[in-house]
Amino acid sequence: MFYLLVKHKVADFAKWHAIFASHEEAQHQAGLHLLHLLRDTSDPKLVVMLFRTEDPAQAGGFTSAPEAGEAAHDSGVIGIPEILFLRD
Repeated sequence: MFYLLVKHKVADFAKWHAIFASHEEAQHQAGLHLLHLLRDTSDPKLVVMLFRTEDPAQAGGFTSAPEAGEAAHDSGVIGIPEILFLRD
């Protein structure tokens, strides 16, 4: 099994979450299944997402697509997200 871990800061969690949630179908089409959406206890603007995927290449295509960058910008992501592909 493979996993995708994404970590970044957001300017406004509510705004970011609304846009993130609106992309659920696109995430599923890319083979991504959200397991956890977490916020740092000392910095609630720091968001961590853990997805399960069976195809890291397909998931990587989703994260590097121009639409992903546009959505990150529109939702208020601060800086460059940290993206890790993991396996068990």
